[in-house]
Amino acid sequence: MEKTRSSFTGKLGFVLAAAGSAVGLGNLWRFPYLAAQYGGGIFLLVYLVLVVTFGFALMAGEVALGRKTGLSAVGAFQVLNKKWKFLGYLTSIVPMIILPYYCVIGGWVIKYFSVFLTGQMAAAADASYFGNFAAGVFEPIGWLFVYLGITAVIVYLGVEKGVEKASRLMMPALVVLTLCVTVFVLAQPGALEGVLYYITPDFSRFSSGTVLAALGQLFYSMSLAMGIMITYGSYMKKDVNLEKSVSQIEIFDTGFAFLAGLMIVPAVTVFGDMSQMNTGPSLMFVTLPGVFAKMGPVLGSVVGALFFLLVLFAALTSSISLMETVVSILQDKLKWGRHFTCMVVAVCAFLIGIPSSLGNGVWANVKLFGMDFLTFFDYISNSVLMPIVAFLTCLFIGWVMKPDMFVKEIRLSSQFHREKLFRVVIRYIAPVCIVAILISSVFQLV
Repeated sequence: MEKTRSSFTGKLGFVLAAAGSAVGLGNLWRFPYLAAQYGGGIFLLVYLVLVVTFGFALMAGEVALGRKTGLSAVGAFQVLNKKWKFLGYLTSIVPMIILPYYCVIGGWVIKYFSVFLTGQMAAAADASYFGNFAAGVFEPIGWLFVYLGITAVIVYLGVEKGVEKASRLMMPALVVLTLCVTVFVLAQPGALEGVLYYITPDFSRFSSGTVLAALGQLFYSMSLAMGIMITYGSYMKKDVNLEKSVSQIEIFDTGFAFLAGLMIVPAVTVFGDMSQMNTGPSLMFVTLPGVFAKMGPVLGSVVGALFFLLVLFAALTSSISLMETVVSILQDKLKWGRHFTCMVVAVCAFLIGIPSSLGNGVWANVKLFGMDFLTFFDYISNSVLMPIVAFLTCLFIGWVMKPDMFVKEIRLSSQFHREKLFRVVIRYIAPVCIVAILISSVFQLV
């Protein structure tokens, strides 16, 4: 007898889990940096336009693909067109690459949360602290193990009891924590300068680079072209309003990214200077601890601990979706049980994550195309594979299977108000934009 596929209990469960997947480290360290770099409000405006057009079409297509087939990426493409099963495998590679190194960074987050919680803020504020910690061997790997263990336990419990329950707890907590820290920062003298810098459009800085940066962030932020939305769509019940759910995920993800910028940019303005608004780990683990230290020993420790708890929740909701996607793919393909599959994925992710951890220390001299392991895996997954997968997915939905099939699936639960937009973007606009992103990424490498 065939097992019934797991599913979310309803629309709220799907929206919170999918929004949790979208809300992650990219919102907290990448979005504020890009907004500051590309003209503040003009970047926000471009990003918002892309979210409601480009992002909506791709996400709706992926969710509809998953719900129609009831399968994760490999099975979904194969069951609709056997000639395109290769795209299912290509899509599956993305979360398999991202999960291990993402958990390495998640381990760093737990480390910093514990540091601020135990009153070691002064040490963490030292510019050399992060470099010395990340260059270690056993401690970073130990935190990787802890973080991956938390993620694996939640996925092990299943879709409803694990993924959905965790999302229902962490997403509201994430919103409350973000609002608390943001309100505190905005109440500081001089914060208005940072707010104006962040939200005022500088039209003189609008360029093709602004659009490409916003498009790149869109992929990174909304969990597109990773197989995640296909997998979560396969857990979605037929009576759930798909179009409305996707719109709510867009609002949640974009709103959180905006709040993150409203929290971080003014904080750096008040307690530091804008030259410190650099991207990646240096912003999260070097600049911001220094910012918190300037708030004073007690207040800085409290705000810092709350901030890293917030970051931890954001990271976990994303790593849960990454692991759930990999587990689902292997279950569908190999017919393994969930618990066994989860343990196999956890062990493999831990072993594959070790080079990304050691790449900051004892293996720092080992380079792939001039990059350490973590940077290389991040570049290959986000700048190369994801645009390729997104481009091929647009061709598959728009030209191979045709939009009618997906429009019909979306209409099962409601009217499709943005149908014309979906058809035009998925067939014409998105493929051209994605090729531009891919070309830009290749030029950055060379």
